[in-house]
Amino acid sequence: MNVDAAIAAVAAIAGCCTGVIAMLAFRWSERDQAKPTRTSLHTDAVLPPGVDTVLSVLRSSAVVLDEADGVVKASSAAYALGLVRGGKLAVDPMLQMARDTRRDGEIRQVELDLPRRGTGRGDALAVSARVAPLGSRLVLLLVEDLTEARRIEAVRRDFVANVSHELKTPVGALSLLSEAVMDASDDPEAVSRFAGRMQSEATRLTSLVQELIDLSRVQNDNPLEDAEPVRVDELVEEAMDRCRQQASSKSITMAVGGTADLHVWGNRSQLAGALGNLVENAVNYSPARTRVGIAGRRVPAAGGAMIEIAVTDQGIGISEKDRDRIFERFYRVDPARSRATGGTGLGLAIVKHVAASHGGEVTVWSSEGQGSTFTLRLPEAGAVRDRDARREDPATDPDDLDGEDGPYDTFSGPAVTHHHTSPEALRAPYPAPEVLP
Repeated sequence: MNVDAAIAAVAAIAGCCTGVIAMLAFRWSERDQAKPTRTSLHTDAVLPPGVDTVLSVLRSSAVVLDEADGVVKASSAAYALGLVRGGKLAVDPMLQMARDTRRDGEIRQVELDLPRRGTGRGDALAVSARVAPLGSRLVLLLVEDLTEARRIEAVRRDFVANVSHELKTPVGALSLLSEAVMDASDDPEAVSRFAGRMQSEATRLTSLVQELIDLSRVQNDNPLEDAEPVRVDELVEEAMDRCRQQASSKSITMAVGGTADLHVWGNRSQLAGALGNLVENAVNYSPARTRVGIAGRRVPAAGGAMIEIAVTDQGIGISEKDRDRIFERFYRVDPARSRATGGTGLGLAIVKHVAASHGGEVTVWSSEGQGSTFTLRLPEAGAVRDRDARREDPATDPDDLDGEDGPYDTFSGPAVTHHHTSPEALRAPYPAPEVLP
């Protein structure tokens, strides 16, 4: 009996010790969990309720800072802009704003230019930063990227300035010429001369206003809403009729080839205007007794065939530094010559917008003293209509565009890069042009 009692006592003592040890371990674990860790300082738990949800739906880049200027919360956009690096706010002016706001509780806002992260370009990001207190310990920083808005505003400002300048020139000339007519009222020859000048300036003003209207229309309208198959030879005929008189006065020969049986898909009036601008430029910038060629062909492309219409002249050519800018609005390679020919600097910008809105492009090859070739590349009407039919029939050859064996079914790759070659090499793949009066 004494042995049994001793065993029971030992077991009771062991059980009590185990309970005490377990209780101490539990208390110790709770105390460790209650301690603030380095990780817990930067979690969402320290944010006021609902703040995390609000920050996640904001379009602006958001950063929340604690008392030690550590980043408690930062959106992915803030990291993309390079605002946060290594758990710290990397922009010193914003960091100073946050400290000032934490000290006095005032809301602050400033616009800054930040260098682009990871690029060697000289342009900067334009941002608007706003700092406000968030509770008693935190500071909220909201940053909005204004770069695109600034760019659009600059384009709009330049456009308005250019339009004002271009309108002011003919209007001022008309005003001076009208005064000259009044002063020379007793001289019929002078009146006739000044009246001719006034008519020329009025025509130039009318052309400028019309091209401004055309540019606004092609930028705002969706031409494919009224799209239809358009014959390329009809577009070429309209383009030549537009400048036949100028070509005749300069003894310029116009030659056409390869446009028969070609159809493009789009708005007829916009396509005719774009091609007309290219042909008119070729005639205006070509010397007398030279030749302007207009050629068309079908080329295979991913998603359907494309139609290329190339306009080649033997004019003064375009230098390499001007080649990338000629499609800008109001940009002129030679302002003096453009004014002499009545150019407004909007024609190629209209061509670029028309081509892009029709799912195509316009490219240029040029060499000073050798001439230029502008190529308008547009989707073929048949390719647009037949695309679904070819996809439904696996046996159809995607390169067999006309259903028959022909020269375009085996057309090789170099055709689509013709604008990088010389005018002589460019004319070779096109059918022989037909010389027209």
